[in-house]
Amino acid sequence: MKIALMDSGIGLLPAAAAIRRLRPDADLVLSWDPDGMPWGPRTPQDITERAVAVAEAAAAHEPDVLIVACNTASVHSLPQMRARFEPTLPIIGTVPAIKPAAAGGGHVAIWATPATTGSAYQRGLIEDFAAGVAVTEVACPGLADAVHHADEAAIEAAVASAAARTPEDVTTVVLGCTNYELVAGRIRAAVQRPDRPPLVLHGTAGAVAAQALRRIGAEQAPDAVADRSTLTVLLSGREATLPDTALTYDEGRFLQAVSPVR
Repeated sequence: MKIALMDSGIGLLPAAAAIRRLRPDADLVLSWDPDGMPWGPRTPQDITERAVAVAEAAAAHEPDVLIVACNTASVHSLPQMRARFEPTLPIIGTVPAIKPAAAGGGHVAIWATPATTGSAYQRGLIEDFAAGVAVTEVACPGLADAVHHADEAAIEAAVASAAARTPEDVTTVVLGCTNYELVAGRIRAAVQRPDRPPLVLHGTAGAVAAQALRRIGAEQAPDAVADRSTLTVLLSGREATLPDTALTYDEGRFLQAVSPVR
């Protein structure tokens, strides 16, 4: 079994780690775009062109399924990617976890890139799944890029800025960019109020990993033998190893330890 994941940057690490935990024996292909990121400030057409190119690089390795582990690419490019690759290569998009967040009640904040915040796609999800629920969209300029580069000062500043624009009575935060899952603990600490119940965070890594396995009819098998599984890293189409920035995060270190690039 071979599972590919694509993103503009290292936001694919949480979903890749989730796949590795569910199927240690699966071969993984991680394809991202350091030459073109961040995608958030680009036009929808530019995003789609970059996303398709990154997906093409992954598809050349003949995976069984491709996870678009990027909210921005999913918002702007899923129809074009599915038209290009399916049915030969199933495509799994990443949708902000608005539905489960709204089901919990309370005031929901959606942290996302400027490209995703206010998009017709995200507004549609809010209308479909969060009718009657208080929802605040919080744009987080610079946070995805800071996480990608493991820039501690920039991460701290971007998280603090977004937290300051998040209402104090928020009970739930949707992490509407996969990069944000790499700093979920910092986001929780910044938004949590001392006199409020524990904040609920909703990411997507586990859900998209499980959906990818279902799509190809594979069972979850966390005890599967992993001694022959492989990890392939593609940086704007070039084969490489996991960058040092990826190894600053728990998910990157986990992937490196369990299945180093061969």
